[in-house]
This record gives sequence, structure tokens and C-alpha cells, in this order.
Amino acid sequence: MLKQASVPDFAYSAAIPDGPANDSAGLPLALSVFADRVHVRDQLRDDAAAAGFRIGQLGGLGDLLAGEARALGEVVLLDCPVVGGAQLAALARLDLRAQQCGAQLVVSTSVAALDDVFACLEQSNPQILVDPSRAERVIALGRVLGRLPNLRVRELSEEDRLTLLRLTEQVGQIAERLERISAPSSPPREEDSAFRFESPTAAFAAGDDGSERLVRAARPALPDPRLVRRIIRQRQLRARYFDGELFADPAWDMLLDLTAARAEHTRVSVTSLCIAASVPPTTALRWIGQMTDIGLLQRIEDEADRRRAFIALTDKAADAMARYFAELGAGAARAI
Repeated sequence: MLKQASVPDFAYSAAIPDGPANDSAGLPLALSVFADRVHVRDQLRDDAAAAGFRIGQLGGLGDLLAGEARALGEVVLLDCPVVGGAQLAALARLDLRAQQCGAQLVVSTSVAALDDVFACLEQSNPQILVDPSRAERVIALGRVLGRLPNLRVRELSEEDRLTLLRLTEQVGQIAERLERISAPSSPPREEDSAFRFESPTAAFAAGDDGSERLVRAARPALPDPRLVRRIIRQRQLRARYFDGELFADPAWDMLLDLTAARAEHTRVSVTSLCIAASVPPTTALRWIGQMTDIGLLQRIEDEADRRRAFIALTDKAADAMARYFAELGAGAARAI
């Protein structure tokens, strides 16, 4: 648990010309809090105020549907552990409003509600936290500060400067770890990506007239899903004898699970994929976001039910996995 912090005299501010609630330059960043659970709402308010945000709107999810709802802040904290018709409507409206005004969303939910929450938030690129601690929420606020343009700090006293320096050092250490799996601020170049794709092998063949023509190698088929499932079980077996964190490799575990699902012609929900990643759901969601941004994964809407969404390999990623297993050949069964 975090110790209750007093509200500091300094505050973050940003010069955002068309920000949702930024009335004048130099004011602290405006933050809205929406939570039906009163104790969680109070925690979110206190932690945001301690971080230097100006609390604008404070209320329940129903306030998002009210006609008199005020403008959103630059940052919105929302708690939605359970979903029903009213919550889904509120999330859909918030998603649209945030996308239109550029507000940064940090949404807390539960494993049980994750699929519904994920499906509703398709336009605003939110941070989704699953059953987060207060520390995880504060870290998410720090990540928000890194996303906002033209961020600056108001005039500080010497004591405030020392306080901010200590906070910055601590958050910086966390950020170094998170940045390895967080989405880049600009479209990644292939040479900078942690995930690289080789172009399909091409060869030249002699034509009937003696000339050479380019012949692209045939695309191999996806591996037998039973083989992939066996590899997944072999990888999971290690957790019986060792701490699972020693072998945490969420990107590869998700690629294997989605490869098997594609070969089986089945769909994978975001909750199922988080389980397959063998890491905490919030961590898995960051990986899903990163892998989507670089073209490995894609979001697939359920045509029969717009409230549902699935995760799948892109064609580019499926081709890479097929070629990988084809190169392993008969030794694939031993690849753990």
C-alpha cells in the first residue's frame, strides 16, 4: 500500500491549445475521476492530487451519460470492475469523447470484465489495468505524463525540487523497464523493432527463352496445431519446478497460442491471450499493445456482437511463424 501523501505545492501543467479542460496555460493538468465504488474514487482522487493534478470532474460512471457532464480533463481515471448495460454505454461514450478531444485514459477493471471493457475502448488507446494496486495506478499516471506534449513544471521551491527529483528518479527506473514493452511514440522502423521479419526467399529460374525470371518461394503452411499445443505444454511444465518468472516470455507464448488458434480456425479473446502469456494481465495488455503497434497482432471485431473483440495474428506474423516452424522441420517438437 502507498503511504498517504500530502498534496505538493508544485503541479504539472501542459500547454495544449485544444485540450479538453485546459482553460489557461500554466494551470495544473485537469484530471477527471469516474468510479462507482466510493472508496476507490477517493483513492484515485487523493493519488492524482498528490501527483500534482487538478481534480476537475469527480463522479460515477453514470455521470458520463448525463447531459450536464462537464468537459473531460486532459487525463481520465476510470474504475469499472463489473459491466452491465449502463457501464458499457458509459464506456462507449467515454471512448468516443476521449478520442475526439485527445484525453488520456487510464481504466481499471477486473479479469471478469476485461473482454467487455477492451471491446468498448477501441478508439482512445487507453491504458487498461487489471485489478491494479495503488502503486500501479500511480505508475500509469507517470506514463501519461510522458505521453502529453509540451509538458512543463511550474515554479518550484527548493524543497519541491528535491521532492520531484526523488520522484523522477524512482519513476525513471520503472520507466526504463516499462519502455522496453511500451508502444513507441512514433511509428517504429523495422531495424529498431524487437521483432523482425525476414522477407520470403526469392530465387531466379531460367525461362524457356533462356532468360531468368524471379520466382518467389511458396508460403509454407502453418504447423500442426497439436504440435504447437504440445510445445506450449512443455513450456508451461517448467513452472512446476522453477519460479515461472525465470522464463517469462509473454511475446513468444502469445505468438504460439495465436498460431495454434489460427491453424484450428478458432478465435482468441483478450482474456484468454492474457492467460496464455503467463504474466499478470496488465503486463500482458502492454505486450498486446506493443505487438499490435508493430504489426504482429491485430484486433478483430465480432461481426455478430459489436460488444466483443478478439486478438489474432496478422498475415505477416502468421507467415513468419509458418516459416519458422518449416525451418525447424522435424526438430520442432523439441523446441521449448
